[in-house]
Amino acid sequence: MVNTQKWQGSRIFFNLMAIAIISVVSVISVIPFIMVISGSFSDNSAIIRDGYSLLPREANLDAYRMIFLFPKEVARSYLISTTVTVSGTLGGLVIMTMAGYALQRKDLKYRNQLAFFFYFTTLFSGGLVPWYMVVSALGMRETLWALIVPMMCSSFYILLIRNFIRTIPDSLTESAKIDGGGDLYILIRIIIPLAKPILATVGLFLALAYWNDWYLTSLFVRKNTNWPLQFRLYFILSNQIAISTGGAEHFVGRSLPTEAVKLANAVISTGPIILLYPFLQKYFVQGITIGAVKG
Repeated sequence: MVNTQKWQGSRIFFNLMAIAIISVVSVISVIPFIMVISGSFSDNSAIIRDGYSLLPREANLDAYRMIFLFPKEVARSYLISTTVTVSGTLGGLVIMTMAGYALQRKDLKYRNQLAFFFYFTTLFSGGLVPWYMVVSALGMRETLWALIVPMMCSSFYILLIRNFIRTIPDSLTESAKIDGGGDLYILIRIIIPLAKPILATVGLFLALAYWNDWYLTSLFVRKNTNWPLQFRLYFILSNQIAISTGGAEHFVGRSLPTEAVKLANAVISTGPIILLYPFLQKYFVQGITIGAVKG
């Protein structure tokens, strides 16, 4: 009886300590986000003079005025980023899921050689020049395809999906074959529902890559009507003095909000994509651990 009470007391103490540690770590993790949001609403001179704080210093909206001097362009960039992210993520998941399913099939001829081919490309690549030449030769420059196609397929993610699918019992697919199910039926009705953790994880990584990308735009897109949000914000940040002349009445007698604009850019760019985490969190750890370790 005494040992039982001691065990229960130790368990309660351990749970309290775990909750306390997790709470402290959570607060420490949230503080930088609060400071970024606070700084975006602070006066630029106050940031330079006093640094960052948890509460806005001499609060104003100059940083957001600078970014939204041309609201139609920013709204168009939001739409382009959303279109590219959704299209690229869904298309990439379809392609990589089919490739991963095919590579784990034991009856696929030369599957080991194909798997090595995918693995080899994760270690070595052709570099920027052939990549640029292929995109240009396919006529995708100055179009949204140049922002979608190059990142749609990743050898690493294909191998990750393949390793996860290997953990699904063969008896499920064999019973489906006995019932007359084809490969497409097995993939859609059996594999995909059971592979939700890895698909959600890969989809999250892919969506983040698409949403945060600005490099492809700098290479392939010169028309400002096709600029996604990240490159639009990068352009605003790099050309604040020139852009401010379009709305000089908002900044007469004030210094340009250079530091505050950087923080406002972070708030605007991370706001929409961060909403994905609550929906995909339950799949995240399981997808990474099983997909990376098994196989």
